[in-house]
Amino acid sequence: MRKSYAIRLWLQATLPLLFIFFISNVFSQIPSGYYDPANGKTGVALQTALHNIIKGHTVVSYNSIPGYFSTTDAKPGSVVWDMYSDVPGGTPPYIYHYNMGQECGNYGGEGDCYNREHSWPKSWFNDVAPMNSDMFHIYPTDGYVNGRRSNYAYGTVSSASWTSQNGCKLGTCNWPGFSGTVFEPLDEYKGDFARTYFYMSTRYYTEDGSWNTTDMTIKSQLKPWALQMMLHWCSIDPVSTKETNRNNAMYGIQHNRNPFIDHSEYAYQIWGNPVGTQELNAVSQLDIYPNPAVDRCSIELPAGFSTSRFNLMVMSVTGARFNIAWSLNGNTLSMNVEKMPKGIYFLMLTGEQAIYRSKLIKD
Repeated sequence: MRKSYAIRLWLQATLPLLFIFFISNVFSQIPSGYYDPANGKTGVALQTALHNIIKGHTVVSYNSIPGYFSTTDAKPGSVVWDMYSDVPGGTPPYIYHYNMGQECGNYGGEGDCYNREHSWPKSWFNDVAPMNSDMFHIYPTDGYVNGRRSNYAYGTVSSASWTSQNGCKLGTCNWPGFSGTVFEPLDEYKGDFARTYFYMSTRYYTEDGSWNTTDMTIKSQLKPWALQMMLHWCSIDPVSTKETNRNNAMYGIQHNRNPFIDHSEYAYQIWGNPVGTQELNAVSQLDIYPNPAVDRCSIELPAGFSTSRFNLMVMSVTGARFNIAWSLNGNTLSMNVEKMPKGIYFLMLTGEQAIYRSKLIKD
C-alpha cells in the first residue's frame, strides 16, 4: 500500500513536468521552412514577406493573458519576470510570484502589485483587436512603474525627472531627433523592447489604417530617430535566452513567431545597419573632410537640408557618445574634434525629415 501510494505521488508530481518538457521541446525549434518565403529578400520586400508569414495568428482574449504569463514570463519559482523591476545579475528591489494574489489591484507605489503593460501603448492603436491582446508586446510589469511610463515613447534620458528602484528613467530625451519626455529601460532589456517594436511594425504592416501618429511612430512604423535608436539597442543588447524561450512559448500560444528574435539580422536587412556599430558601411551619405581628422573637420550639408532645427550625435564604436563643439557657416558644418581620443567614430545628423550618417577616423 505504501509503495503504490508513493508511486502514485511520484506520478502526480512528475507527469506534469514531463508534459511541460514535451511541450517545450515540441515548440523549441523554428518550424522547418517557416522563413523560406523571406529568403533572399531585403528592405520592404523582406518586411512584406515576414508580415505574410506571421499574420493571422491565433488571437487570445485580453483577460486570458495573465494565465499565460507563468509560461512566457517567469523565472524559476514562479517569479514574475518584470523588466521594469529586475536587476540582471543582482538582487531586485522587490519580486512578485504568480498565483499568489499579487496582481493589481490598487497601488500606491512600487512593489505593491504587478499588472499587464502594452509596451506599444494601446492608445497608439486605439485599443483595437487583434493588437490589443497580441502577447508579443504585452509584458508583466510593476503597476506603479507601468503607470509612470504611461504612453510615453521609449528613449534615452539625459535628465531624469523620476527613476525607478531598478534604474529605469523618465525624463527628457537626448537621442538626436526628439527632445520630449521618454521612458528608458535598463540596457540589459533594450534589445528586448526594440525587437518587440520591430515585430509590431512588421506584424501590422499595412494593417494600421486606424493607428495614430505619435512622438515615436507613424502608425505602425517607427519615426527616423526612433528607428535608429532601436537598431542601436538591438546591437548593444543581443538576443537572450529569455527572449528565445519566450518566443518558443508564444509560438505554442499564438502560433506565430517574432522573426527578429529568430533572425536578428532581419532588422538590419530591412532598415539598414545601426549607427554606432562596426557594421556601418564605410560609404557614407555625408562627406567629411579631412578624414582622418586631427583637430578639425567639416561636413557639407545635403542640398535642401534645413538648418533651423537639427541634431548632431557623435558615437564611438562602443556606443559612447561625445559632445563636440561645432559651428555653422552657410551649408558647412565645422567640428572641433581635437580633444577626442584616436579611433573610429560614427556621426548621425538628424533633421526634420531625414537622417544622415557617416564614419569619422580621428588621428
